[in-house]
Amino acid sequence: MAEQESIIPNLPRIEIEFCTACRWTLRAGWVAQELLITFGDKIGEVALVPGKTNAVFKVVVNSVVVWDRKQAGRFPELKELKQLIRDLIAPGMALGHSDSIKKEKVEGKGNEQVGATTADAKEAAKAPKCEEC
Repeated sequence: MAEQESIIPNLPRIEIEFCTACRWTLRAGWVAQELLITFGDKIGEVALVPGKTNAVFKVVVNSVVVWDRKQAGRFPELKELKQLIRDLIAPGMALGHSDSIKKEKVEGKGNEQVGATTADAKEAAKAPKCEEC
């Protein structure tokens, strides 16, 4: 990703780079929406950066990689992503329920919810696979 500044001076720019071949567009959009709702006027912009392949899902704040799916081996929980971003851009900010210790579970599954739906999974199964997926 090319280094860019926020369109609003002195406010952070958040980039979410995601693999389009893996069909992660909805996930990236959902994460962007949640970040905009949470941080509001504390950020200058959230940019969605489509990647063609390589199973990329990376979140960058002002050229600092906050989350890299490949490096972590998983997608971030939204709670932890918000905490990491908060620690960079607004250390004193309270995140409400995202600061609580309790983890939400998908009913009956025991899996942590990450924002993808069953419809997303079915659609992804039909699509051509990314080389690294």
